[in-house]
Amino acid sequence: MIRTRGLTKRFGQIVAVDDLDLDVREGDIYGFLGANGSGKTTTVRMLLGLVLATSGEVKLLDHPMPGSARMVLPQVGALVEGPAAYRNLSGRVNLALFDAMGRDGDASSRDQRIEEALEQVGLAAVDKRPVRAYSLGMRQRLGLAGALLRRPRLLILDEPTNGLDPQGIKEIRALLLKLHASGTTIFLSSHLLAEVEQLCTRVGVLDQGTLVIQEDLATLQQPTGRTLVRTPDVKLARGLLDGQVEEHDAASLLVRVADPAELNSLLVGKGVRVEELSPERRSLEDIVLAATHPASDQVAL
Repeated sequence: MIRTRGLTKRFGQIVAVDDLDLDVREGDIYGFLGANGSGKTTTVRMLLGLVLATSGEVKLLDHPMPGSARMVLPQVGALVEGPAAYRNLSGRVNLALFDAMGRDGDASSRDQRIEEALEQVGLAAVDKRPVRAYSLGMRQRLGLAGALLRRPRLLILDEPTNGLDPQGIKEIRALLLKLHASGTTIFLSSHLLAEVEQLCTRVGVLDQGTLVIQEDLATLQQPTGRTLVRTPDVKLARGLLDGQVEEHDAASLLVRVADPAELNSLLVGKGVRVEELSPERRSLEDIVLAATHPASDQVAL
């Protein structure tokens, strides 16, 4: 659905995106991660033909961009850097104008599609207030409704939950999962690791313009081979497991053993109160932090 090869963008002496090879497959919910300024938005703009690459190639839906934009973009819904709208017009009028500007907008079904999109994003009850009276969260929902108007095969979203409260974030997450279940491929650019971890099937991590990770999330979070033991008796457990404890703190240990069941039996038999014993799996936050530079090193682009 999205493929880039050697995609590079320079602004003068600054390399915003460097030799990027993205591979987003049909059916993915692809989380595109990186600190603010890592090059995510520049990449999204190049995917959509809004910014020309310095070098490399982009394909959307197996067609080269931006050369095939007139054929491809009607099948792609996009929200980039917040929604654009005429502030003095209502949300419905904005959506009608947006749809009418498309070369293949079906006028006969326009009203129905607008109502459907507004309902999907939680704006079905919106009145005739102008967009200037909307909250940031409402404007974000309106932008997402615009991305859904054409019932796209591919959704490209740049920080779609920006400005939403926790309930709004939960609702948008549920909507994206529903769209995915109906066959929509989703490319989600975000810096919110917790959201991506709950939502995405595959992730790419951008660090200072370079793709440092691209893998299925399940693969990245496979057991590490160590066993996590939570216990109030850390000192006693360490004494019993001399040489096997690789890390510990006041409430837990990370132990490398061949047989976790045997480990549990040993600890319990010696009076250690085991509150949890489970395979260690790295969080997405741990994975990203290990692969990237501190956010303070990024240059905003």
